[in-house]
Amino acid sequence: MYAIVEINGQQFKAEEGKKLFVNHIKDAEEGKTVEFDKVLLIDNDGTVTVGAPTVTGAKVVAEVVAPLVKGEKIIVFKMKRRKDYRKKNGHRSQFTQVEIKTINA
Repeated sequence: MYAIVEINGQQFKAEEGKKLFVNHIKDAEEGKTVEFDKVLLIDNDGTVTVGAPTVTGAKVVAEVVAPLVKGEKIIVFKMKRRKDYRKKNGHRSQFTQVEIKTINA
């Protein structure tokens, strides 16, 4: 059984026991449970339920494993040739690691 769920503007495939890195959740604390109710699709052993836009009454319960995880460093380099223009910038995205506990359909 799996579900497609929208978390902070991104869609993820959630299966029980699977760990996900999602965009940073502000009030997340380690060990705290979080519920996501924007479930777009549920597949229950071949029986597919598609929401319009979400499946009513469905939710995904997850536990916060790590509230703040920094991602890989991303380098942004801009250059215009022969114009003496170079800009180098970079950032590290912040994520929250969650483990999917149950999918309630």
